[in-house]
Amino acid sequence: MEYQNLIIEKKDKIGKITLNRPRVGNALNGPLTGELLDALRRFDGDPEILVLIITGAGTMFCSGHDFSDLHGKNGAELRRVFGKSVEVMETISAINKVVIASVNGLATAMGCALAAACDLAIASEQAKFQTPGVNIGFSCVTPMAAIYRSVGRKKCLELVLTGEAIDAREAERIGLVNKVVPHPDLEKATLEWAEKIASKAPLALQFGKKAYYAMANMQHQQAYKYAVEMISLNADTEDGREGMAAFIEKRAPRPWKGR
Repeated sequence: MEYQNLIIEKKDKIGKITLNRPRVGNALNGPLTGELLDALRRFDGDPEILVLIITGAGTMFCSGHDFSDLHGKNGAELRRVFGKSVEVMETISAINKVVIASVNGLATAMGCALAAACDLAIASEQAKFQTPGVNIGFSCVTPMAAIYRSVGRKKCLELVLTGEAIDAREAERIGLVNKVVPHPDLEKATLEWAEKIASKAPLALQFGKKAYYAMANMQHQQAYKYAVEMISLNADTEDGREGMAAFIEKRAPRPWKGR
């Protein structure tokens, strides 16, 4: 598939997806959403890639839905549009790759949700986060489904019910992003983080991510039982056994084999 709305890059174990509609703040429309889903799934099928970075071209991360793609649609058509956007969020959590949001500017509405849906997020000090739907007549409910899993109830409702933007430092304080860096350092800092994660054992990354999202929806005792099964399976892999042997023998592990 040739992408018209994305820039795709790949280097070593790291893939990068850049939303590329800068004239409209990288707003999500049907074609962009379809391409983003395709790119996520293609990278997930690439055994060489362990980490994905998602960012935006220009001065914004993502301004949310493109209203020209929503205006005039009936309820059934709107459900399809919003459903596709939610499918993007679900795909991010379902794929085996670690997904890092590199938030270079404003992330609003579904753009804020996209950052929240990524496994990790690093933001420029110039970034801002907002769910402004309440200001224009309808609540940002679909973004809230991603955001409330990162921040507490009070802060999530504050974002959704006031429609006001918060800066990057506040986003870090409430857990919406992991860390904030000076704007000129964002690309370098994101790549360094991605490289550090990509140096880890591939199956350990996959098991850790899968287990987190599975246990998030479990009762406490069920989560513990699931955790025992997952860590046992992971420790019994070739990489797991090599890692334990290296620790006992006080040496660096041999190159990870992903099995």
